[in-house]
Amino acid sequence: MDIRFACLVVAIAFLMAAGVVARIGSFTRIAQITLATLLIPLFCKYHRKLYIIIRTLPRDIKFLYRYLNADRETKSFVKNNTTVMKIFRERSKLYPNKPCFIFEGRIWTNSDIDEYSNRIANVFQQAGYVKGDAVALMMTNKPEFVATWLGLGKIGVITALINTNLRLHLLIHCLTIAKVKSVIYGNDLSSAINDIRESVQNLKCYKSCAGVDDSQIGIENLDKLMSEASANYPVIKEEPGYRDNLLYIYTSGTTGLPKAVLIPNSRYLLVTMATFHMLGLRPASDVMYNPIPLYHMAGGLVGTGCALVKGIPSVLRTKFSVSAYWTDCIKYNCTLAEYIGEMCRYLLSAPQRPEDSQHSVRLMVGNGMRPQIWQQFVDRFRVEQITEVYGSTEGNANIVNVDNQVGAVGFVPSILPKSLHPVAILRVNPETCEPMRGSDGFCIRAEINEPGMFIGLIKQGNASREFNGYLDKEASKKKVIENVFTKGDAAFITGDILVQDEMGYFYFKDRTGDTFRWKGENVATAEVEGVVSNVAGYRDTTVYGVQVPGMEGRAGMAAIVDPDCLLDFKALAEGLDRALPSYARPIFLRIVKELEMTGTFKLKKINLQKEGFDPNKIQDKVYFRSGNKEYVEVTPELYQEIISGSTQL
Repeated sequence: MDIRFACLVVAIAFLMAAGVVARIGSFTRIAQITLATLLIPLFCKYHRKLYIIIRTLPRDIKFLYRYLNADRETKSFVKNNTTVMKIFRERSKLYPNKPCFIFEGRIWTNSDIDEYSNRIANVFQQAGYVKGDAVALMMTNKPEFVATWLGLGKIGVITALINTNLRLHLLIHCLTIAKVKSVIYGNDLSSAINDIRESVQNLKCYKSCAGVDDSQIGIENLDKLMSEASANYPVIKEEPGYRDNLLYIYTSGTTGLPKAVLIPNSRYLLVTMATFHMLGLRPASDVMYNPIPLYHMAGGLVGTGCALVKGIPSVLRTKFSVSAYWTDCIKYNCTLAEYIGEMCRYLLSAPQRPEDSQHSVRLMVGNGMRPQIWQQFVDRFRVEQITEVYGSTEGNANIVNVDNQVGAVGFVPSILPKSLHPVAILRVNPETCEPMRGSDGFCIRAEINEPGMFIGLIKQGNASREFNGYLDKEASKKKVIENVFTKGDAAFITGDILVQDEMGYFYFKDRTGDTFRWKGENVATAEVEGVVSNVAGYRDTTVYGVQVPGMEGRAGMAAIVDPDCLLDFKALAEGLDRALPSYARPIFLRIVKELEMTGTFKLKKINLQKEGFDPNKIQDKVYFRSGNKEYVEVTPELYQEIISGSTQL
């Protein structure tokens, strides 16, 4: 929106008002006609913008109303130097018997969580832990997980939430970079900790959920210590504040070693307020279903914040189960449910059952819903609202789709000028994916429907726009770009390629490290993965580019899970021909028994990319397709023909 368009809107309003007083005299009538004549060229030029604003006005008004409510409450937290612990303490006093978490049939009330967390706080305070110390927590989903970090937070200790799938050097890495003084772990993860105890210097170990009689040399029995500790709120000399760190949450490590992200109380409360207000949740009747790992932002913040801060009970499950998802939702009368990554595809691939539509879930929230299955999912499971969220653990570029726009990961209001938007898409060099700059030295905004780098403009002190970064300061610097649109401004670089349509909706295209060029075209692996998976019967699929000697760019390759060798290659090729342009169709296939996946249901592909398509180095079967021919197995002889250039790609 520019000044001329604003003048057009004002002039139209003036013209309408003038019609009311047209009887005053001929001068008014002449002025009205003259103004209308002058406005015709402007209206012809800007009629589309006006249409878009009118079309999206209901959406934008709803969004702004919810945003302002969230912002108002967030500002009150700043003013009162509020923390998650303070809010929950007051809630537990007011509603001691209200359900907070539900796990395996047991209801944990606010009072139960408060008492458990008080005992944790007193145990570690007595052991000499003080504000600013760090303790690692490695535990599967259960109420004790949340109550443990809540208790540590009461005395200002920061909890590093450890992925329960990590072992050996990755686990050592996460404990080391956070400089933790000790680790609290569930009894079922004892072997993982025993394997690395001697490798982390001065690491104190606390075993939880093993019973008061459990005994192991060199290991503290946390259950026994808690049974002897006071259940009263600890006496604190230096209370934590709104901006003090509460948690460390690690990045998934899909492109390298995990990094510890700083999560202060401000960030936790911001996510909670955004979830509660933007989704229009109902404290009196809503119940959330959360089968997502609590060490992850979606499970650990979105899935717990509303329970602790807003009183919306959360049903926890140890881990995601396709067969139990809707059964659990029915059993516990859940009205909200979370998803992430490939979960929805797994649910859709399961055989149909009556439970698919017998639940009371009215809203699902998460990220990773593939556009290719979105409508099928809604039609089958009859969920009124799919709220796809775009964001990252560390980032400030967070958007949300509040009105069921299929495939969209969020939007910005059309009625607000771009200068007020906290996010933007930058034009990038197609070869390097680096932001391009104009002759003035500033970045260039991508046009409508033009893919580009998604960024979040930084404004320190503003909870929704600040960038807290990682424990690793150098890694934090690499995620920031300066002098974006004006001298001295800065933005968080997401590393993701998005596109925005004229209605203001954003659509995810790919990650910069995943997109590759072939035959002069950019191939977005995320889109191709969705198509290949659908055509292959919702099988796990990951797509990547591989180098072929003598060829410019990278050739597309898809790894497909097919342990029983049931894949119909002819049908697959025909389906890909119908759904994808020629340059985006995978030239190579790798049939695997399983794909490596993060704990948050994201597929890894780095090792696959490195291994390429050489049958001499790969035990899995590899297939090749040239032109519109069928896929044929890559033998050592065919491989030599391909890399020598005698076989056309």
